[in-house]
Amino acid sequence: MNYIKNVSFSILYIIGFILILTFILTLFSYFNIFSDKLVSIFKILIPIISLFIGGYYLGKRSNKKGWLEGLKLGFIFLVLLIIFEFLALDIDFKIKNIIYYLIIISSTSFGSIIGINKNIVENN
Repeated sequence: MNYIKNVSFSILYIIGFILILTFILTLFSYFNIFSDKLVSIFKILIPIISLFIGGYYLGKRSNKKGWLEGLKLGFIFLVLLIIFEFLALDIDFKIKNIIYYLIIISSTSFGSIIGINKNIVENN
């Protein structure tokens, strides 16, 4: 039960950070502070940063094997993302999507590794 609670909060953190960072990006784009090229770069970076933060939170709450916890969270989010992309947005399957998905999973795993190491350092 505790694991489901930690994963749920991690997904809420991810969605919350995606919404907040997207809102800030939209404001900057609306007032022409960022160029279109910079906005397209941030559209790629926002999910990566958000998943890193969600993985960090999950790693801080985990007891062992942070990389595995981050990998599981990355796959959970990836399944949700693929379902949304293919059913709602009707996006074709391309090789660049696979590379992006691997970056997302590695970002979540890396965040969880950092989080569990931070947890171990604070406990000692």
